Amino acid sequence: MRAARLIKMVLLLQSRSTMTGAELARRLEVSERTVARDVLALSEAGIPVYADRGRAGGYRLIGGYRTRLTGLGRTEAEALFLSGVPAALREMGLADAASAARLKVSAALLPELGDAPDSAAQRFHLDAPGWWHPHTPPPLLPALADAVWDDRRVLVRYRRKDAEVERELEPYGLVLKAGVWYVAACASKDFRIYRADRFTEVRLRDERFRRAESFDLAAFWEERAAQFARSILRETVVLRLTPEGARRLPHAADPGAAREAVDRAGAPDEQGRITLALPVESLEVAYEQLLALGPEAEVVEPPELRERFAEAMSRAATLYR
Repeated sequence: MRAARLIKMVLLLQSRSTMTGAELARRLEVSERTVARDVLALSEAGIPVYADRGRAGGYRLIGGYRTRLTGLGRTEAEALFLSGVPAALREMGLADAASAARLKVSAALLPELGDAPDSAAQRFHLDAPGWWHPHTPPPLLPALADAVWDDRRVLVRYRRKDAEVERELEPYGLVLKAGVWYVAACASKDFRIYRADRFTEVRLRDERFRRAESFDLAAFWEERAAQFARSILRETVVLRLTPEGARRLPHAADPGAAREAVDRAGAPDEQGRITLALPVESLEVAYEQLLALGPEAEVVEPPELRERFAEAMSRAATLYR
């Protein structure tokens, strides 16, 4: 346990010029007193860790010290080779760079770990696109990826509804969601999400932009994705569900909205059904989704949707008589 923590501390200090005791404690999930003891242990082992005193102080490695990768275990080595998603790397134009990096890492591994790349590749494969959806990479994705990796401003033309608009963007990151590429970019100090397949022109500017240190791509995407999911749920339907209907509802409608609706529902009635209000994208979408529940769901409101379900169930009953 401690040996793994000491190795992680060396790697952290190797990747950063200086880290405070508080930063190390937070990353290693220990106390600052434990950090101080670990630094002493590293120094006694001959690793040149230096402590700078004062408000702006911290810990750093001196003398250009670099650790070797021979401390990697099998699990760590295999996990390292899982970090590259081949299809995504190819679409961004980074396949050659990733291949070179893997070769360099492979050369530094212990001989008994030489089969780690093949071992991982034969045990895990990521196929991001959904079923029955032809996947064609956006033609301008490599240019966008270049801009993201190099922090370059771009002049773009972007298709929005029936018109094209011109924008100057600072592209911060790329996200691959269910086979669709998105760009997280800043325009006039406002961060937004753009679909990569809607760019019709991308021109890299000579000047680079300075990234906001507080920007966190994963957190930003999670927040915007949640906002988008909530924004499209503009209608509400009232349902009575059997226990089986309540169990299946998250598989038929928006999972988050369905679970929240079930959690807020009151006690079952004398027939064992619960009544709940479910946010939906539209009544048309609700009709298509809730049909999958069959007799496990009764639409109570709105009246027009209830009438539509009554007609559908009547036709189904006639068909099966």
